[in-house]
Amino acid sequence: MPARWLADSLSEATAGRVRLHDPRGTVWNGSAQLVLAGGAGSNDAAVLPSRLTWTLRPAVTGVRATLRSDCCITTPIAVLARPGWRGAAVRVGDGVSQWPAALLSGLGTPWNTLELDGNLVLRTKDLALRWTEGRFTVAGSAELTAERLGSRLSTLRPMGTYRLTLSGGAVPSLQLATVEGALQLSGSGQWVGDRLRFTGEATAAPERGAALANLLNIIGRPAGTRSIISIG
Repeated sequence: MPARWLADSLSEATAGRVRLHDPRGTVWNGSAQLVLAGGAGSNDAAVLPSRLTWTLRPAVTGVRATLRSDCCITTPIAVLARPGWRGAAVRVGDGVSQWPAALLSGLGTPWNTLELDGNLVLRTKDLALRWTEGRFTVAGSAELTAERLGSRLSTLRPMGTYRLTLSGGAVPSLQLATVEGALQLSGSGQWVGDRLRFTGEATAAPERGAALANLLNIIGRPAGTRSIISIG
């Protein structure tokens, strides 16, 4: 089974937003250029700097994958996927990976407007995701740290470092906090069924208000000196 079969399946499952370009090898042992794209009708796309290499092996409860990329996943990460009749489950092995923030611009709006740069560090611990009849559940945790983040909408570089934490439980939660920086971000959210409801705010240090004004107007609803972020 050629690797392009896997590439075609992934593109179809993600509506063209995640693609494997120039696939080589087989479904079981292969590599490709990972591309994030804006989906149907979009011209936005961003490519991972190095090729993504994978191995797939049948497991008792599904399929086990091992992923590696020279730029971003230097220590291979194991993923166990378990498709089911009414849903699916994915378990991600504990590990750390690093990704260029610029990769997000390939997803289209609003990322192509923000045009972020910086480094995204993802840490996973006992992370398990499950979709069952439209309900989303999480066990374990994942932490995404956006280090020295910048944007084409601001002359201030870097704007700061931020941490987004996903925590599992009966009601999965998401927390956004500022580690350091002139742009202050905070917020929290929960999943209700398969929908995320998140509220937060962004503010600028008084001496950096002019440099961050354009960005604040884009990322949320202006409310005095704050920008209100709302999802769901």
